[in-house]
Amino acid sequence: MAKAKVLVVCGFGVGSSMILKMKIDEILKSNGLIADVFTTDVGSAASTKCDIIFTSKELEKSIKDKVNVPVIAIKNFINKKEIEEKGLEILKKVIK
Repeated sequence: MAKAKVLVVCGFGVGSSMILKMKIDEILKSNGLIADVFTTDVGSAASTKCDIIFTSKELEKSIKDKVNVPVIAIKNFINKKEIEEKGLEILKKVIK
C-alpha cells in the first residue's frame, strides 16, 4: 500500500510551508502515523497529486476550488495545537 501524500502549500513553497511541514511531521510521529509530507508553491498545488492539503487561510479558497482532496486552512503555522485540532482526524482518515 502506498503512503499517503500530505501537501503543504505557501506562496513560494519554501518558507512558511517548511515550518508547517515540520509541525505536521511531529504530529504524525507522535500519533504513530506514516505519510510523505512535502511542500510546494500555490501555483503548483492544484496539479500536484496528494491526499490532503494544508495551507494558510489566505490561500485556502484559491486552492480548494481546484482540487478534490481535503484542504485544511491553518492560521498559525507554528501552533501545533491548532494543526492537530483542525487536521489530525482528517489525517487519520486519509492515512488509514
